[in-house]
Amino acid sequence: MTDTMLPSIIQQMLQPRFYPHPVSEPVQLVQTHISYVLLAGDYAYKVKKSKDLGFLNFSTLEKRQHFCREELRLNQPIAPDIYLDVLPITQTDNQFVLGGESQPVEYALKMRQFPQKSLFSEMFERGELTEAHTEELGRVVAHFHKNAKTNDYIRSFGNVSQVRQAFEQNYQQTGKYIGGSQTQQQYEETKQFSNRFFTQQQELLAQRQENNWIRECHGDLHLRNICLWQDKIQLFDRIEFNQEFRFVDVMYDVAFAVMDMEARGRTSLANAFLNAYIEQTGDWEGLQVLPLYLSRQAYVRAKVISFMLDDTGIADEQKQEAAANAADYYRLAWEYTKMNEGRLILMSGLSGSGKTTVARQLARRLRAIHLRSDAVRKHLAGIALEAQGGDELYTAAMSEKTYNRLLELGVMLANQGFTVILDAKYDRQAWRQPAIDQAQAYQLPLEILHCTAPTEVLRDRLLARSGDVSDATPDLLRSQQTHAEPFTEAEQAYLTTVDTTK
Repeated sequence: MTDTMLPSIIQQMLQPRFYPHPVSEPVQLVQTHISYVLLAGDYAYKVKKSKDLGFLNFSTLEKRQHFCREELRLNQPIAPDIYLDVLPITQTDNQFVLGGESQPVEYALKMRQFPQKSLFSEMFERGELTEAHTEELGRVVAHFHKNAKTNDYIRSFGNVSQVRQAFEQNYQQTGKYIGGSQTQQQYEETKQFSNRFFTQQQELLAQRQENNWIRECHGDLHLRNICLWQDKIQLFDRIEFNQEFRFVDVMYDVAFAVMDMEARGRTSLANAFLNAYIEQTGDWEGLQVLPLYLSRQAYVRAKVISFMLDDTGIADEQKQEAAANAADYYRLAWEYTKMNEGRLILMSGLSGSGKTTVARQLARRLRAIHLRSDAVRKHLAGIALEAQGGDELYTAAMSEKTYNRLLELGVMLANQGFTVILDAKYDRQAWRQPAIDQAQAYQLPLEILHCTAPTEVLRDRLLARSGDVSDATPDLLRSQQTHAEPFTEAEQAYLTTVDTTK
């Protein structure tokens, strides 16, 4: 689109003299299907397009003002360095004025411009996005969800009928792409999966509502809406224009980020994010709805790309690329509906033996859920993971409660097709045998990985440990060594010993 085809107000916003502050020339324009974004030096200005697309309505000045203010309200708490103000644009004769005193003719959301290289998507493309980044992202999103608003009205958006309707709409809008970007089998089996889920898992979805997991979330949490700026991870572009996209299960947000990373071929980054998030929130039961939302997010990405195929203004070469991209996402949505064989892996060893390091590496390779007893214990006690636990946290009764909960979660998730790593000392037969019994009862594959290292190595590791959820200290080692029970002959069948000295 040439400048002369743009609305006159946008044409003037492309002129440096429009702004009351220095700008970097030339002023750059970035367009989406719903907005114009002007990049003007230290600041960026977003003007919403006058459109009614059904799922959003910016068709009047009043609506655009309202949604500019909503975007500021929703995003300023999570990205205060980026979202600054909503400014009126007035007109005197043929001249538009930013922040003028006369009657507004348009509104602009003023934001601080940050370097595009700080976007997670850009960092990913440069190979700079690490597991440490996505682990921290998991903690950031967990904190965001913990503080996100919920009430009876918001929770009502978790009703099965309402959630199901959104899925049905996606299928209705994409039927015409069968035989092109998606196959008949993919379409039918993806749809059958979600229909079956809504029929069979109504109690689970009702529990999600009752337990306050339906919240005012982000709604569009992918790598292009996350940046690392001013030494902190910031979420931005939270959806303001449609409550149905924002009043959702927290796993809807989590699934979007996981899907985006897995679609880019980096399952290890997705796994680091997911395990950090659920460890922080303790919402391990929420993983039961994750496949539903993973499939949904991939399908919607495919749908949106498919719409490009109907746009007469897009060149054939671009359409061919879009068709291939859409096909990849339709395939991913379908693959998420396929249940894997679940299994249990028990870590065993004294404090400092490297159990967690090995478990973390295994989780990345196997896309496994990593359940740490230290985190489970603190969630049961109702204390923050970073808080130092007192003696009451380590009584025999509390340990029994912790191991019971650890196994309960492990079996539940393994039966849902997850590989689950139970990361605890498991140094006593009384804690190992129930896991073996449960694995046999549910016909779940089971392995025990026993980590070992010399005592001086264990002591050095514990002395060097900081900022970890574990409260273990070197003075516990002698007691642990005294009480540790050798593996029985029956247990040997499941056992692999790992020397973690190096």
